[in-house]
Amino acid sequence: MKQEMKLQKEVGSYISSLMRTYFGKGPTSVHVTINRPFITIHFRGFITPMEKFLLKQNEERRVLETRDMLMDNMKAEVVQEIKEIGKLELKEIYSDWNLDKKTGVVIGVIDEEVDRQTFEWPDDLSEKNFQEQLIKANILSEKAPDEQETYWLDNRTILVRRAKFLLPIEKELIKNGHIEELKRAKWQLEQKVLSEMEFEPFLKRTIAETFLDWDFEEDLGYIVFILKPGYAYVEDIEYQQEEQNS
Repeated sequence: MKQEMKLQKEVGSYISSLMRTYFGKGPTSVHVTINRPFITIHFRGFITPMEKFLLKQNEERRVLETRDMLMDNMKAEVVQEIKEIGKLELKEIYSDWNLDKKTGVVIGVIDEEVDRQTFEWPDDLSEKNFQEQLIKANILSEKAPDEQETYWLDNRTILVRRAKFLLPIEKELIKNGHIEELKRAKWQLEQKVLSEMEFEPFLKRTIAETFLDWDFEEDLGYIVFILKPGYAYVEDIEYQQEEQNS
């Protein structure tokens, strides 16, 4: 456990430093979860003065495109450094941002097989019901993926891996080079649909944020749900009940 916490701290420190180097400003806090083969890095308080200016000019797309470009440039360095820090061979890196909340997530996938036994869900939660809700969300926004796996990384992080979900029209758009347009449209649609689904009764926790990213060439994508502590959901329910009774 101490070794794991040490590794998480080292990865968080390195990523914070790297963000400062590339963006000119680092996040105010970083939460790293390592549950092999997955690494998630959740940022808070991450936005630069230039980005604030651009957002005031309604240039959200330019901010996101710039972040995507910088993240692409960082990937080779991240892979090499994570290998040196923890002897972890990353084969995939994804990222997503919530500009309104000044937060973001980076997902790293280590080049090794998944051991499902290391991802046991809490006994009082229904992974099956959660997955069924995800399938409903997928159908509303595109189509049910041929493959879907859900991973309970820790008490504040759920990761979902989906494969073979692209529609024929989406594949044509990708072939014709409309990747950025497709990504923005899918992000907006899926965020809307996911926010309207009733996941929280099955999780007994409040969902604080949801992040999405895809590898369109591989027809592969990830969702990260960031959860509030378990008691936060109970407090929300009690508050709603009090409001109804008053």
